[in-house]
Amino acid sequence: MADTLAATAVLSAPSRSSPVHGGALRQAVAETGIAQEHWLDLSTGISPFSWQPVTPPPLCCWQRLPEDNDGLEQAAGDYYTVSATGDCSVLLPVAGSQAAIQLLPLLRPAGIVALAGIAYAEHAHHWQRAGHSLLRLDEIGLDKLQAGEALPDALDVLLLINPTNPTGRTYRPEQLLDWHRQLAARGGWLIVDEAFMDMTPQYSLSSFCGQPGLIVLRSVGKFFGLAGARVGFVLAWPQLLQQLALQLGPWTLAGPSRWWVTQALQDNHWQQQQRHQLSRAAKRLQQLLFEHDLVVHGSTALFQYCCQPDAEVIYQRLRQNGVLVRLFEADQYQPAALRFGLPGEEKQWLKLQRVLQQIRDLPCE
Repeated sequence: MADTLAATAVLSAPSRSSPVHGGALRQAVAETGIAQEHWLDLSTGISPFSWQPVTPPPLCCWQRLPEDNDGLEQAAGDYYTVSATGDCSVLLPVAGSQAAIQLLPLLRPAGIVALAGIAYAEHAHHWQRAGHSLLRLDEIGLDKLQAGEALPDALDVLLLINPTNPTGRTYRPEQLLDWHRQLAARGGWLIVDEAFMDMTPQYSLSSFCGQPGLIVLRSVGKFFGLAGARVGFVLAWPQLLQQLALQLGPWTLAGPSRWWVTQALQDNHWQQQQRHQLSRAAKRLQQLLFEHDLVVHGSTALFQYCCQPDAEVIYQRLRQNGVLVRLFEADQYQPAALRFGLPGEEKQWLKLQRVLQQIRDLPCE
């Protein structure tokens, strides 16, 4: 089976340009002339329902340099279920998981890195930039691997997104742990980006972190709606986190961001409400897309993924009407597709419904 999987892998050439992301609203404003207040931005997969503090951060958060022993690590350890013994040495706060994505490739010699399926483009960009050879693994090929079957011997790092962005595919923990066992036995790494995991914590590997060769990335940007705070966490064995901390240097996170995220991670009542709210909104969005002839091929509670042969035409029509979504152009890894994030206020839902109706009634080009 390892030979079959290797045959489905595609060696990817290094990219010469920076990856494209959602959220470029100001660029859309400049290119279309539509004022920013008239836009509905559904391009990022960030919750429109943000956690907000009852009281603002204390003044000392602004006046003093940030300190590590302020409760953030303990709150994160509790939330990610890694600190049952009170030991948070397997967890490191970073300025969004992006900081770790850029630095992890520098912490091991150049080798062969496999990226599973369609994935957040920054991963491939930085591993290639650091001199590693990148293999793109077909998700179908991975699905054929049963527990106990071997990964390709030449593989040094297996990196995947769970749930996958943008397809919403979820990997079983027992399968991931089997792959970790294989890789760790030869000094390899399994890296799991769990940026969209908060709605399905039963699939997380966070409680297994601390074992050499297993790295999990978490973020508060998506589920908590706090992308602007720029806070994420790396969960791994202490020796690796020490190397990463040396690369990052002191005061990685701003004091107010540390305070905000500590409160959010401790707010269990809000988290339960958020899960219910996001589930309801996801079902509503899926139904709305279906009613306007857009079939959902994958999803999480924070986005819906629609494969469409005419995805670019739909994307441009939405854009011309002040609705920004994420376009994925067809290539050797994926079909043409659109990803829709969640509207928040009722007027945003009504705008999306109105625009979808308008573009559905337009003649085909």
